[in-house]
Amino acid sequence: MQDEEILSKITELTDEEHNLESSHHERELSEAELARLEAIRVSLDQCWDLLRQRRARRHAGLDPDDAHVRPASTVEGYEQ
Repeated sequence: MQDEEILSKITELTDEEHNLESSHHERELSEAELARLEAIRVSLDQCWDLLRQRRARRHAGLDPDDAHVRPASTVEGYEQ
């Protein structure tokens, strides 16, 4: 996946996240909606991690295409 594709996916996921959050001012999110929101946030973390990997590999003179999506258990363990 190229940087532009990753950034496009980030935009798509962010839009979905914002739409889901803002469409429920009058009521709580359902269990399914909460699960989707969590899945979106994990996917966003994975996309940002992949983009950072690609940029770091490029900066180090390595092939950015060798970067890979890391498991949720890995990216969710990072400190912000």
